[in-house]
Amino acid sequence: MTETTDFALDSSLGLSLVVIFGLLWIVFGWYLGRSNKTHEDFALAGRNVGFALAAATAMATWVTSNTTLVAPQLTYQFGIWGMVGYSFAALGLILFAPLAARIKRLMPHGYTSGDFIRLRFGRGAWWVFMVISVVYAFGWLVSLGMAGGILLEALSGLDYHIGMTAILIICVGYTLFGGLRAVIATDFIQALIIIIGVVAIAWFLIDTVSLESIHTELTLNHPRLLDLMFPAAIMFLFNNIFFGLGEIFHSNVWWSRALAFKGKVAFRAFLLGGLLWLPIPIVTGFIALAAPQLGIFPPSADMVGPMVAAEVLGKMGAVVVFIVVFSALASSLDSLLAATSDLVTRDFYHKKLRPQATDQQLFKFNRYCIAGIGLLTWLLCLPQVATLGALLNFAGAFVASTIFPIVLGLYQKRLAGKFAAAAMASGTLLGLVSYFVIGFYVAALTACAVSAVVCAIGLLRSKHDFDWEQLQESS
Repeated sequence: MTETTDFALDSSLGLSLVVIFGLLWIVFGWYLGRSNKTHEDFALAGRNVGFALAAATAMATWVTSNTTLVAPQLTYQFGIWGMVGYSFAALGLILFAPLAARIKRLMPHGYTSGDFIRLRFGRGAWWVFMVISVVYAFGWLVSLGMAGGILLEALSGLDYHIGMTAILIICVGYTLFGGLRAVIATDFIQALIIIIGVVAIAWFLIDTVSLESIHTELTLNHPRLLDLMFPAAIMFLFNNIFFGLGEIFHSNVWWSRALAFKGKVAFRAFLLGGLLWLPIPIVTGFIALAAPQLGIFPPSADMVGPMVAAEVLGKMGAVVVFIVVFSALASSLDSLLAATSDLVTRDFYHKKLRPQATDQQLFKFNRYCIAGIGLLTWLLCLPQVATLGALLNFAGAFVASTIFPIVLGLYQKRLAGKFAAAAMASGTLLGLVSYFVIGFYVAALTACAVSAVVCAIGLLRSKHDFDWEQLQESS
């Protein structure tokens, strides 16, 4: 059996890789940030992002700790449906494509998803939505910070807190300097690294540990991982579809991109991004199926991916794994920092506290906000309270409740704000009940179903007739 205290990288090499990558990204962010002259430049990259960068940032941002660490964890726990179910999260990007095009058309001057909820449904629904958005944002931020610590600990034995602190400092650094322009540019490079690296890891794994031997080991000793009728895994499959839809449909990470892409780029960019993302969790999840064959039984399930890859590929492979997972974490963490700070700056500071704020004051506050969110995330990451899978799926109950209010709000004039607020609130509460009473694999499913019922009642009973021109707010 492989001992969990044997590490593919020594601590000094792991730390050196962190320092090298950190300096490269921060200098690059500073260089790109020199062209940011206004708050719109900083927050939305001048609303002029082209197709290649748009597709790359959509794909790279969705390749997160979920895809590189949690997909193997869930495959290790649920088997075949773990990796296939995770790949269905690509539907979020693909189905957001038409929504992104409509968002761009209805809100050419919009900044955030909060703008839409406030203008379309009113203050009550806006408050419910903002609570959901903040809980989800910090859940995702904490999971990404934790993943940085878990990665370094799994590969080099470096203390969890060092890796977690490093990934946060690096991403806060270059996002602070460059804003969304730096985020999208680095995403393009990170997308190329991720695709090449994941393909290389899978190729070497299959070449080293044959598919036949993996299948034989699982059939004899772990048959449930190959069982297509595994009940919990099937529930996870459907739950993950709605979780993924909720994550993307509500999050300002994706709304800010829809508003930043130029012209009619949004539809094609999200569609291609989703198709490029689709096979990645299958490849990363497959890695975990080799763990029993290799005698790897990690102390925490979310370590299984990097430990298997490092065992098969040796020190050089561990370096590749580190670079790929680090790129995946950075491509999501920077996006979330930028999008969450935009939401706080626009929806709380500008619209609620200081409506008279100048462009430069908004620019400055946005940067302070990025630093503050980074610090708060670091504090929340310190205890390492849960595994990544458990932490992420807790947020499923929140975000899945927003799917129908947002979709119907974009396409249906009759849905009134009080029903949208009730749908999000009741869906979230009952989703949380199912999370604790039944399990994480039904939380998003429950939240979405409850929200859909409330929205249906709203459409039947409401005589509301919204005027789309009200979304044309200019500042």
